[in-house]
Amino acid sequence: MTPYNRRRFLQQSSLVTLLAALPAPLLARIISATPPASAFDESATAEQVTEGLDLSGFTYAITGCNSGLGFETMRVLALRGAHVIGIARTLEKAELACAAVDGDTTPEFLDLGDYASVAACGERIRGMNRPLDGLVCNAGIVAVPELEIINGVERHFSVNHLGHFILVNQLLDHVIAAEQGRFVFVSSRAHRRAPEGGILLDDLAWQQHPYDPQVAYGHSKLANALCSRALADRLSGTMATSNSLHPGVIVTNAIRNMPDWQQTAARWLGWMFTKTVEEGAATQTFLTTHPSLAGVRGYYFDNCNVGEGTPYLTDDGLAARLWETSLELTADYLPAAMV
Repeated sequence: MTPYNRRRFLQQSSLVTLLAALPAPLLARIISATPPASAFDESATAEQVTEGLDLSGFTYAITGCNSGLGFETMRVLALRGAHVIGIARTLEKAELACAAVDGDTTPEFLDLGDYASVAACGERIRGMNRPLDGLVCNAGIVAVPELEIINGVERHFSVNHLGHFILVNQLLDHVIAAEQGRFVFVSSRAHRRAPEGGILLDDLAWQQHPYDPQVAYGHSKLANALCSRALADRLSGTMATSNSLHPGVIVTNAIRNMPDWQQTAARWLGWMFTKTVEEGAATQTFLTTHPSLAGVRGYYFDNCNVGEGTPYLTDDGLAARLWETSLELTADYLPAAMV
């Protein structure tokens, strides 16, 4: 971090410290909802965006903790003193990942495609009886080659969106209970590939549309961003926030469903146009922790600043319809108070 950037970071941190001393209702009225321009860019790493932060006493949960961006985010949060609930698809994977991190971690597990397991994970985390300062919805699948239907909908949508939708609502009250809880949704620039109309609310099983793996993935990533925006609206009047992000193009295990030639090209030539994992984890770590984002909700970020996307990203009507449809599709796995 340059001297200028370090000075700017300290100025922002001091301002937020002063604001935090105000009563919450007053703070909610006066704090700006517009994200300030950050001092970070595409070369920033997760360690750099958290430099100088002491996260002792904070608790965060993150899905997909066992590899790639999820592991790096967990590592850096723990490095800064936070307690991290590392969630993987199996308990064994979560335990191995947590054991590889220096710091305070708790392994947890769920299968985002198995809604009962997501609800059970949420119940176990609620049973820890502590506020949750942030939930990072990081895990996901990419480019499943053939159309697969699970839980009555296309697989990307079921896993990447609806699985996280259940977890978010299972933990909603615990994030709101934190001093300034944050929901962070890992979306992607791939949302630009979503089909015409944005979200296929009348054809979530893709029976009326030709299946394309990249389009289906983009469809689910648009759903992540719109879910974050709809949630942000529901958090109005609280100190909690919700934002989404594009992490960058990174070669991780997420590319395992792509054709072999694409995987080989990515691993051998990816250095020319991709980020490192350390750089890829920066924006989600920034949204989860940075004091300058207190009170900022409903935005899509790229390289630690507000990003640009298709008009669908800010379509509040579409976001609201997606939320209501998601409630209907997952009602059996949500807290009783929501149904």
